[in-house]
Amino acid sequence: MATQDSILCNVACVVSWCHTGVVDMKSTRTADLTGAITANVYMLLVIALLSARIAGLLELASWIGLASFLVVIPLAYLFVTGLRTNRRSIYFVWLGLMILFALVELTIDHILELDFRSTQWAVILYVMFFFGATGGMIGLAAQAGRRWVTVTSLIFLVMAALAFIQRAITGL
Repeated sequence: MATQDSILCNVACVVSWCHTGVVDMKSTRTADLTGAITANVYMLLVIALLSARIAGLLELASWIGLASFLVVIPLAYLFVTGLRTNRRSIYFVWLGLMILFALVELTIDHILELDFRSTQWAVILYVMFFFGATGGMIGLAAQAGRRWVTVTSLIFLVMAALAFIQRAITGL
């Protein structure tokens, strides 16, 4: 029931913002926690995707990748909330990079189904974009406090190591 209440609170805050243009401190704290949770859930999904690839479960990996696109929903909420709470410019860079990466990932892997991973220069650009976007998610988590930064950074390191291990094993 608490989850339903927090969802209703988030919806009410967005509706309130749309109507009055004011967001209270409770909604800022909610946004901070939403960012931290989103960052961690996304990175855990990537870890699951990479593990599925290593295990040879490519269809499962594809579905996890498709599900990870849903990250754009809370990121869009954070973008709107950030505009009303006068977040620093870097906050929008973090959000923009991750939203753009999710859109590129959806387009390349699931809509166009391009096999770019066999072209070295494309892989290098992709990896730079991936780590820039997911690294920015640590910045989002930082808004919620030091513990979130620690947890998110550790998950990021596991994800990064697994990304290179998976590439070495599968070539994907």
